Amino acid sequence: MIKRKKTRKVKVGNVFIGGNAPIAVQSMTNTKTEDVQATVAQIHKLEKAGCEVIRVAVPDMEAAKVLGKIKSQIKIPLVADIHFSHLLALESIRQGADKIRFNPGNIGSIEKVKEVTLACKKKNIPIRIGINGGSLEKDILEKYGGKATAKGMVESAMRHIKILEKLKFRDIVISLKASDIERTVESYKMLSKKVDYPLHLGITEAGTKFRGTIMSSIGIGHLLYEGIGDTIRVSLTDDPVEEVKVVWEILRSLGIRKKGITVTSCPTCGRTKIDLIGLAKKVEKMVEGIDKDIHVAVMGCAVNGPGEAREADLAVIGGEKVGLICKKGEIVRKVDEEDLLEEFRKELEKM
Repeated sequence: MIKRKKTRKVKVGNVFIGGNAPIAVQSMTNTKTEDVQATVAQIHKLEKAGCEVIRVAVPDMEAAKVLGKIKSQIKIPLVADIHFSHLLALESIRQGADKIRFNPGNIGSIEKVKEVTLACKKKNIPIRIGINGGSLEKDILEKYGGKATAKGMVESAMRHIKILEKLKFRDIVISLKASDIERTVESYKMLSKKVDYPLHLGITEAGTKFRGTIMSSIGIGHLLYEGIGDTIRVSLTDDPVEEVKVVWEILRSLGIRKKGITVTSCPTCGRTKIDLIGLAKKVEKMVEGIDKDIHVAVMGCAVNGPGEAREADLAVIGGEKVGLICKKGEIVRKVDEEDLLEEFRKELEKM
């Protein structure tokens, strides 16, 4: 069993982050925020995929002023992503944002920071301090030889944390994202020893769907296995729905959270006598979006098939132009290859 580090619990809308709360799944829209219809439509798709907290970019006042309209049409908490302007943060709070992502040291004078902090405190809105390896303060970069090191990222985080703590504000979530696994993992481990604030995990600029999934799975998976992390956003150069799918697969693979059907399938080899690749893809597509906590196996031959079938709730084992449908390790029936998928569907609907 993975033992999570106990952190402070922070409330974001109707979702808790940290403490004993489940690790929350996040994503960020890539629509123009001021295009309310497009943004809401994308958030609805993300909600359906299992997104539990959504962040939107707030680059200007036009975007800030539509947050209320967006929030009124969605079910999950809304996070406003702010850079540099405290006025955008204040307007986002007025519009009903459930969390503000901004770095106190980049917002201007301490009076401006205090204004935002007091507004958040009044409405019980947490603040996420988001440290990014690509945008560290100049003095910290110079201190570490012009490089964005893990130590520099942690120093930057502590600097921002202290600003909020001096204002007696502690509803804080922190992220420390770099574009490589080593710095990201090292910085999160270091900070986790220093503070008990909930940590938002992610590898920034991880890449396209293929590379980004691998990078994120290794980095985030490593931290989760160490018990570090309270909420996750996988960053992919792709449809944000794919980010949510990857997060859930990471959590399922580590046995941390269960949502939907887990599919295992063998890699195929020369013993396979049916179109296992095609069958596995069709099964995976069939079960997508079905919220049943069951394990499905799609196996290609008699070598590993029976063993996997014993461990799965429902399994199909390939033979020569035929297959076996098994439930809880017991053979239900033998089926011709062309009927396998439909017979599998019928058994799935009974579960």
